[in-house]
Amino acid sequence: MAPKRPEGAGAFPKPVESPAPRPPDPAQLYAALDLGTNSCRMLIAQPKGSQFHVVDSFSKSVQLGQGLERTGHLSRASMARTVQALRICQQKLKRHNVNRMRLIATEACRRARNAGEFIHTVRRETGLQLDIIQPEEEARLAVISCAPLVSTKTEQLLVVDIGGGSTELVWIDLSRVPQRDRPRAIMRLHTGFHTTDSPFPMAKVVDWISVPLGVATLRDQFRDVEDDAARFALMSWFFEENLAEFAPYKDEQARAGFQIVGTSGTVTTVAASHLGLKRYDRTKVDGLRMTSDQIDRVIQTYLRMGPGGRRRDPRIGQDRQALIMSGAAILQAMMRVWPTDRLSVADRGLREGLLYAQMSADGVLEDGPF
Repeated sequence: MAPKRPEGAGAFPKPVESPAPRPPDPAQLYAALDLGTNSCRMLIAQPKGSQFHVVDSFSKSVQLGQGLERTGHLSRASMARTVQALRICQQKLKRHNVNRMRLIATEACRRARNAGEFIHTVRRETGLQLDIIQPEEEARLAVISCAPLVSTKTEQLLVVDIGGGSTELVWIDLSRVPQRDRPRAIMRLHTGFHTTDSPFPMAKVVDWISVPLGVATLRDQFRDVEDDAARFALMSWFFEENLAEFAPYKDEQARAGFQIVGTSGTVTTVAASHLGLKRYDRTKVDGLRMTSDQIDRVIQTYLRMGPGGRRRDPRIGQDRQALIMSGAAILQAMMRVWPTDRLSVADRGLREGLLYAQMSADGVLEDGPF
């Protein structure tokens, strides 16, 4: 006898629907836009605990500073490319109904004689108001973006942000800050490098410098040198010369308790090459620690490749090939002056710093561990 068929067998099961994800509350959204010498980048995020959750992002190479070293002006073609990218940013901001935002421009606009005209054009064409920030604020934003990567064992910290038009270095003494509070002490620098009225233990900024040499401006200064290795050596030597006014330059630094945090496309590309990644993976790169020897091995590999080999390397690619060796020259100069076993790679920068600064000022971040 056949078993009795259960009642309802064969009927289509009722779908179990998971609730649709709730769109983020516009009142909780913050935006940060960083217009540099090479790239236009934007993040839209909402606070989450002691950090933030990215809702939307944008990044495009616009080469705003192309030709600036030679002419002192932003070219019409560069400005047109940039305005087009900023229109996309404006559409994203409008789509998410973002009201809290900080939109900044850096070295290219600081140096260009027609920067005012460009800012006015951006306002007219997109409705966005760019704020040209000074080097100290740029350095401060780079520092606080890297706060989560600071080791509790670090007593002396050097944060290096290699940009397209300039490089910011900030030396911070954390030796008087309790170990567990050191990353948080870095975050508190969003109020300024020389704040003295805080009730909390403060990170002491020993010195900071903005060197007017980034991956684009350094490359342009030595464009006429044809030999690849000679050009690299000259760039590295020239950058080191520009560190002479930086107070810790002549101090020999013990490796114990010393950490460098490097934030730039150069540093993340070198890290990806060191790991042998076939496809870039931020989760493997951000926070990676490298030694001076490991970095030097990658740079020597780049030199052996030559321009053609670097162009074909998937970790470098066509766009970055023209800039990677000037960035590597800056990185090598720093490793020569301050060799370390604790260079932390930061896939983060001014956008993250802008978001942390806005959210910290509004008191929407939890005062807990990172």
